[in-house]
Amino acid sequence: MKKFGITILLTSLLVSTPASAQNANVDKRVDRLEQEMRAVQRKVFPGGSSRYFEPEITAETGPASPAAATTTSAVSDLIARVDTLERSLANLTGQVEENGFRLKKIEDRLAAAEASAAIPTATSAAGTAPIVAPKTTPKAAAAEAAPDPKRVVGVAAIVMPDTGDAGEDAYVYGYRLWEAKFYPEAQAQLKKMVEDHPAHRRASFAQNLLGRAYLDDKKPALASVALYENYQKRPRGERAPDSLYFLSTALVQLGKKPDACRVLAEMQDVYPEVASGRLADRVISGKAAANCK
Repeated sequence: MKKFGITILLTSLLVSTPASAQNANVDKRVDRLEQEMRAVQRKVFPGGSSRYFEPEITAETGPASPAAATTTSAVSDLIARVDTLERSLANLTGQVEENGFRLKKIEDRLAAAEASAAIPTATSAAGTAPIVAPKTTPKAAAAEAAPDPKRVVGVAAIVMPDTGDAGEDAYVYGYRLWEAKFYPEAQAQLKKMVEDHPAHRRASFAQNLLGRAYLDDKKPALASVALYENYQKRPRGERAPDSLYFLSTALVQLGKKPDACRVLAEMQDVYPEVASGRLADRVISGKAAANCK
């Protein structure tokens, strides 16, 4: 109810009944509303402050009869108290709506987690047979967990340089791992280099080589992400043009030849000198692989 309507209603009640009786009656009703509001506040804010603040009332001044002064003061007091109740109700409504929104997000996350947990028993895309998670015997699990001794020795033989330039040393170490065909170890090292030295000149080299390590490891989807990020985040990096070329290679492996052609076209448009110079042969071979017109 609007404030103007509340004022008219309360005034009519005061005029139609004796001052003392109607004041007591309305006061009881407002007191009951305030008590109910406090109870709601305690439920919405458990353990928190649910104190209900009374409005400050300033009595009107000026010559007036005792009855008129009493009536005016009572009306002003009731209007202020009702206004406070309305504001409190609006705040509680907003809090309830916000809590409902948060609860909905939690429920959505739980549903997503349950769906992920159910994937191993879901039907295949073709709908012909259920996908059952393969059983792993303790012996097989132990074999998977145990590292290959020869690989451990081979990785340990590759030494990280120590030139005083931490970014350069981290990249060179990743390059040496990649060159020795220790692709998972190279991927971990190159990702760490980019995370630890994002502004270093070699970050463009490391992110590009990360994409190549994924390609060599038969992971074109991961390669496409790493290569595109290098071009997107470091468009002026020294290996950004190379990343576009290798991105086209990843897209061809993913069966997206039209997209590969668009990537090569963008490479020629953004880096015309490199595309017609240092990487000219790769552009030609890339277009042939993607059947670009």
